[in-house]
Amino acid sequence: MRILYLGDIVGRPGRTAVKKHLPTIRAELSADLVLANAENASGGLGLSAEGAKELFGAGVDAMTSGNHIWKFKDMPSYMQREERLIRPANFPPGLPGRGVVVLRKEGLAPVALMNLMGRTYMQAIDCPFRAADAILAELDAGHPDVAIRILDFHAEATSEKSALGWFLDGRVTAVLGTHTHVQTGDARLLKKGTAFMTDLGMCGPTDSCLGMSVPPILRKFLTAAPERFEVADGPVALCGALLDIDETTGQARGIQAWHFDVN
Repeated sequence: MRILYLGDIVGRPGRTAVKKHLPTIRAELSADLVLANAENASGGLGLSAEGAKELFGAGVDAMTSGNHIWKFKDMPSYMQREERLIRPANFPPGLPGRGVVVLRKEGLAPVALMNLMGRTYMQAIDCPFRAADAILAELDAGHPDVAIRILDFHAEATSEKSALGWFLDGRVTAVLGTHTHVQTGDARLLKKGTAFMTDLGMCGPTDSCLGMSVPPILRKFLTAAPERFEVADGPVALCGALLDIDETTGQARGIQAWHFDVN
């Protein structure tokens, strides 16, 4: 099985590029599934129900999120209805949505998609390491046939991402980092076979600060005064990772960073 996982989709430029190019990309890569982090896909911060529908319509099979997922008022109710959009499982109990989904597509082995969020330099939430243990125990009990298990770890610190990768080495198919919007060059198979990459990068404007217009961010750094950030325009790139997986064992055969320049 081959899976293309897209990094954080940023605003309308990211959504438009995915919508326009994904069908061709999917065919050229022979990708069986396309997954994506979409928590910044609406206005560069958060995800609306309409934005989610647009990405599903473009061919994304399932989506993860992160710390900005609650920005739009229509998201909690939409997430309750749409199981293909998940949020970090280590948010405190009682919130809408779910932190894992099992994707069953005709002709393919089932895939468990999981979402966790880091705590270092981010808001205080439940422990992602213990949450990972809990998710895997639930999958073992309720879905023992699901050998392919992919985790989006939405986190700030590279050390925390690396630690979770080693913690889950040999227990999941892949641990893929999101949130920092800068694609890292460390795609590799860990010692026990888990595919790992610190950050997938973003799908958004390249002439930007992490997808946002540069001048307001420079003013904020120079003056420390509040600024209104807006999604940048100009050339767009799609970034992510390409995974090759043994469907029988669920073990990754390979992982490579993936980059596509739109303009």
